[in-house]
Amino acid sequence: MSDERDGAGPDTGSDADNGRGAVVTRPTRPSGKRSRRAAVGEDAGEAVDLSTGTKASPTKNGSGTRKKTAKKRSDGPSRNPFLFVWNYLKQVVAELRKVIWPNRKQMISYTVVVLLFLAFMLAMIGGVDFGMAKLVMLVFG
Repeated sequence: MSDERDGAGPDTGSDADNGRGAVVTRPTRPSGKRSRRAAVGEDAGEAVDLSTGTKASPTKNGSGTRKKTAKKRSDGPSRNPFLFVWNYLKQVVAELRKVIWPNRKQMISYTVVVLLFLAFMLAMIGGVDFGMAKLVMLVFG
């Protein structure tokens, strides 16, 4: 038994009157979850898409998805090279607007970390090289 109405007497009115109305909200952004498909005992034609609340359209195999049809040659992308370059540059600008750029303080700290790591690796590789050179001179004279 659910604990939603613990301590409540018989139902005297609607849930909204009691202040216990259930509010169902849909997310403002897609959650990335798949829509609900038919379970083992259900008919595939009754699958419900949870994001829209509508029934999914059944197909021959009952999966609720339609197969893609082959595109005609005229439906394909434009063959104009200038339009291709223009679209590419627009997409590059759109992606660069999504980047979270570091502020000055972060950029300085990241640069210092990279330079310190570079100096450490330079010293380590230089030391190994110097040690191996001395070892080769000792062994082969």
